[in-house]
Amino acid sequence: MKEIPITSIEDLHIGQVENAEAGTGCTVFVCPKGMRAGLDVRGGGPASRESQLLNPLMAANVIHGIVLGGDSAFGLNAAGGVMQYLEEQGIGFEVGITKVPLVCQSDIFDLTVGDPFVRPDANMGYEAAQIALEEPNYQDGNFGAGCGATVGKVLGMDFCMKTGIGSYAVQLGDVKVGAVVVVNAVGDVFDWKTGRQAAGLLSEDKKSMRSSSEILCSRVKVTENRFTENTTIAVVATNAAFEKAQLCKIAGMAHDGFARSIRPVHTSADGDSIYAVSVGEVEADQDVVGTLAAEVISEAISRAVEKAESAYGFPAAKDL
Repeated sequence: MKEIPITSIEDLHIGQVENAEAGTGCTVFVCPKGMRAGLDVRGGGPASRESQLLNPLMAANVIHGIVLGGDSAFGLNAAGGVMQYLEEQGIGFEVGITKVPLVCQSDIFDLTVGDPFVRPDANMGYEAAQIALEEPNYQDGNFGAGCGATVGKVLGMDFCMKTGIGSYAVQLGDVKVGAVVVVNAVGDVFDWKTGRQAAGLLSEDKKSMRSSSEILCSRVKVTENRFTENTTIAVVATNAAFEKAQLCKIAGMAHDGFARSIRPVHTSADGDSIYAVSVGEVEADQDVVGTLAAEVISEAISRAVEKAESAYGFPAAKDL
């Protein structure tokens, strides 16, 4: 097994646009021929659009785009811009008078970073989709949907750390499996190989870190209006041939990567969501790909922490 760039997975095109001053952005995944896709949502507060398309009971066999964005439900308008661009390119589901691009979206909450009133919109989505097909520009760090990402927010924004977007991909024989993750959790991030805390809740003096889980569990009574400005979202992509139901299972297995690397995770204050997409026809075992999906998710989370830059008054791991 060897590491490969996430951009080496054929037929999956990624474009990113961010507004660094406002602290938000979007990352768009486009597959012109259509990609089979599944979704598994484990967090209690997702912001999403067209997610029901990925229910195995629904008629759509493929979708054409996925948007990971910022600014929670306000940012869901970005998918409209992606649809507009794809329609102009003749990409979508044929309905006679036009082609309807099927585009799903999930967003993180980054309204408390930068300018809360500048949000991913149709123009940003259009630009990101155009970049994806004409000049793909994916990179890890404070880019795209990762522009305003932070972690360690169980006590609010005063003691959180800056993270971003990260990727990792591997090839085993002819099979490729990769992940892109936007790390914006209420909890802390741990290196999945060593167990070392890599980012999260800062100490009172902001020179070290403490445990979000311990802080959370010290408050046994029911908490009203818990801080909900979180959510970790991801896309797992493979060139292996799977259908929607299998991809939903692979997305579920990929959540093991979240659980290895983030604590606490899947809380009511998060909207943790993972898409799994198939863009190829290589034969592969579902459980093998699901196992690899969890591993690339964990490593992508680590890369999101490692590549992040301090911003908006929030320190990144490299500067702590």
